[in-house]
This record gives sequence, C-alpha cells and structure tokens, in this order.
Amino acid sequence: MKPIVLITGGSRGIGAATALAAARAGYAVAVNYHSNSLAADEVVRQIRADGGTAITVQADVAVESDVLAMFAKVDAKLGALTALVNNAGIVDFACRVDSMDVARLKRMFDTNVLGSFVCAREAVRRMSTRHGGRGGCIVNVSSVASRLGGSGQYVDYAASKGAIDTFTLGLAKEVAAEGIRVNAVRPGIIDTEIHASGGQPQRVQQIASQLPMQRAGTADEVAQAIVWLMSAGASYTTGALLDVTGAR
Repeated sequence: MKPIVLITGGSRGIGAATALAAARAGYAVAVNYHSNSLAADEVVRQIRADGGTAITVQADVAVESDVLAMFAKVDAKLGALTALVNNAGIVDFACRVDSMDVARLKRMFDTNVLGSFVCAREAVRRMSTRHGGRGGCIVNVSSVASRLGGSGQYVDYAASKGAIDTFTLGLAKEVAAEGIRVNAVRPGIIDTEIHASGGQPQRVQQIASQLPMQRAGTADEVAQAIVWLMSAGASYTTGALLDVTGAR
C-alpha cells in the first residue's frame, strides 16, 4: 500500500515540484490548491501519466472549515495520511512596517501561520500513536527570510516564517514519542512564481549575480530536500531546519 502525502499549495512552484517528486518516490499524492484548479489538475495529470496516484483537493488553509473538509476528502479518497507538507503560503508587495495595515497582517498570518497550525493539528490527530495512528511526518516550508528579517520589503512575511521555525521545533518535541517527525526546509531565492505575486517578477534575475552560487535555486531542488525529510533515510531527523539557500 502506498504512503499518502497531502501537499498544501501543491498546484505551483515548490508545492507542484514536491508533488511530482513524492509521486516518483512512491507516494499517493493529494494536491491542495486554493483557486487555480487548472494548475492542480495538470500536476495530477502528470503524476497519473507516469503511473502514479493523485487527487486534487480545494481548500483555503486560512479557513478552518476548508481544512477540515480537505482532510476528510483525503481520508475518503486515499486513506490514512502518512505525511503532510505545509507549503501553502503568501507574500505581499514590498512595504515597510510603518505602512502595513492590519488587513495585510491578518491575511499574512492567517495563511502562513494559522493555516499551517490547523493543518498540522489535523495531521497529528490522524498520525499520532496517541490517537491510534501509525506515525508519519510533517515538513513545514519556511524561508531564509526568517533569519534575514525581510527589512524594507516584507518583515511580516519574514516574521510569519519565523513563527513556522518555532512551531517546527516545538511540535517536533511534542510528538517525537508518538511516531511523528516534524522538520522544516528554509528555501532561499528560488525561481518560482511567488516573486511575481509579490510584485517583483524580475527579482530572481536582478539579484542572481549577488548570490553566493551566482544563481537562484529551483523548485525541484527544494522538493528533493522535502522528499528526503519524508523518507526513511531521515528516520532520526526531527526538529531540523534545513536551509536550501545556496549559502545565502
């Protein structure tokens, strides 16, 4: 029987690359998306074309009822969850803290922090031996911004990822004796669509020469780290914050 992974924000970027990599590693994959059903369908099509098992599941992770429905669908369609990748997240336009309004802050933290908490809560309820589960793993997608701070651009995003780092460390200790490993990856500058959604579509090209490796990373390079953290090869790795930053 295939292990089962739910990937939030799985229709594009790092999430989509992780879905494809996990399928190649033998996972049945639930591809969560917020609004872009066509992109999610394409990820599932590619997985199925290669002989894999995948479904799409719509949910806004910032809405608790959506999260509950998403997990119920995965239960019904695929079975007992083995892994969760908390990848769904948003960034906003470059802005100083003294210009941020509360609506922006709520949107940022509702998605990036509360969404990850609620998804992890539901995963733990299913995977923990304390609740009758068979164990599993959670990988949170943080960001190098959590230690760089994002000054002058998106301190709110960086702070939300700092919360994810702390969440990862605390949850890892909380469920370590219950068969669940919890880790995070912290990507650096990765060539995905997230820069365009933050109003900086040329950001990768503009700063590539300033990076230690003289290039941005790829979504697949981050995906490979995530899939390793999900694997038996990482069986004694929990509470780790794995930087995938090219030394940034």
